Amino acid sequence: MISAVPSRPLFALLLALVLGGGAAPSPAQPSQLSAESEVSMVTILPGEPVYSMFGHSALRVHDPVLGVNRLYNYGTFDFSDPLFIPKFAYGHLRYFLSVVPYDAALRAYQRQRRPVLEQTLALTRAQRTQLFRALERNARPENRYYQYVFFFDNCSTRVRDVLERTLGPAVQFAPRPHPQDTFRHLLDPYAANLPLVDLSFDLALGTPSDRRPTPREAHFLPDYLFRAFENATLQTPDTTRALVAETDTVRWIEGYEATPSAFPWPGAAGWAFLVLVLGWTGWQASTGRRPGARGDALLLAGVGGTGVLMCFLWFVASYNVTNFNWNLLWAWPTHLGAAAVLLWRPSATGLRTYFAATAVGALVVAAGWTAWPQDLHAAVFPVVLAVAVRAGGRAVRGERDGLMRET
Repeated sequence: MISAVPSRPLFALLLALVLGGGAAPSPAQPSQLSAESEVSMVTILPGEPVYSMFGHSALRVHDPVLGVNRLYNYGTFDFSDPLFIPKFAYGHLRYFLSVVPYDAALRAYQRQRRPVLEQTLALTRAQRTQLFRALERNARPENRYYQYVFFFDNCSTRVRDVLERTLGPAVQFAPRPHPQDTFRHLLDPYAANLPLVDLSFDLALGTPSDRRPTPREAHFLPDYLFRAFENATLQTPDTTRALVAETDTVRWIEGYEATPSAFPWPGAAGWAFLVLVLGWTGWQASTGRRPGARGDALLLAGVGGTGVLMCFLWFVASYNVTNFNWNLLWAWPTHLGAAAVLLWRPSATGLRTYFAATAVGALVVAAGWTAWPQDLHAAVFPVVLAVAVRAGGRAVRGERDGLMRET
C-alpha cells in the first residue's frame, strides 16, 4: 500500500479514491479450483491517510488444496512514474489490477489500523473457477490497466463489473441501498475528520456531483458496494439464493472510529478573516487612511488563483465531475490580473469600475447562497463577503477621490 501521499487538499480530492498499492506478479494459474475453494469480497474500512478515507474493495480467492490465497486489487497505480503528477492533474489515471498474498495484505491493513470484513460468495465450484480464471487473465500485463474515472470506474465498481462479466445474468443486484443524497453529500461523512479536504471537494467538484446517484452508481463507495452484495442474488435454473453465503469480520481494531468529527476550522477561519477585514476597513474609514494595495492584491490573487484552478479542472483536465463549477461566480480568474494592476498601476482607468462590478457580483452570490444549483461550502461565504467589502470600499473611495479632483 502507498504510505506517502501529499496532503494538499485539492490534490487530496483527486487522490481520494486511491486505495491500492504496489503490484506483485501473479503465480501460475491452476486449471481448476478444488471443491474446498472459496471466493469472497473483502472490504477494508477507511483509514487515517487521505488516500484511504473511503475504504477499499477487493476480491479474494482461497483454495487450501491448491495453496492459493490471493487478493485481487483494482486500486493500484504506479506512484514512481516521473510524470505521475502531470498525469494526475490532467486526469489521465491508469490504474491496474494487482495480485498480492492475502496474509501479507491483512498484515498491511492491520498496521494501518483498518478493520477488514469478508463476504464469502455462494458460487458453485464452476463459477468460482470461472471467476478465478477471469481475474488471472485480467491481471496479465497486457490486460491489467484501465482508465480510472472518479465516481464511475474505480476499485469498487471493478469488483462488481468483473463479477457481472464473468457470471452474466446469474448475478443480480437489487436497487438498494438507494442513496438519498447527492454524490457530493455522499462524500461528506468520509471527510468529517478532514475539514480541509471537505472544503476542497466543494471547491473543485461541479454540478455533476449535485445529482442523486442511482443505487448502481453508489457502488463507487466500498460501504455501498458491501451493502449491495448483501442484497444481491445468484440465480440458477432451479433456485434463487443470496449472493453472500457468509459475512465475517476478519480483523477489527479496538476503539476504531472511521470518521471522527473534527472541528470545522475552515469555517471558523473564514469568519475570523471577515471580522479582521471589517475591522481593518472600519479603521481605515474612521482614520481617513487610504487603503493599501498589498492586502487587497493578496486577497484578489488568492481568489483569482482559486478560480484559475477551477477553470483548469473544468476546461483542461478530463475530470467530468469538475465541470460546470458555480464557484466561478465568486472566484473570478480575472482577479489575478486585477491584483497585478492594483500593485503596479493603482490609478489605472477602469479599475474602480472593476471593483464595483466585483462588489456587486460578490453580494449577488452571497444573497443567493442557498439558491444556486450547486452546493457552495459554508467556509467560503465569509470570504465572499470580505471580497464584497474590500472591493466595494475601493469603488466608493475611488468615486469620492474622482469627485474631489473634479471640485
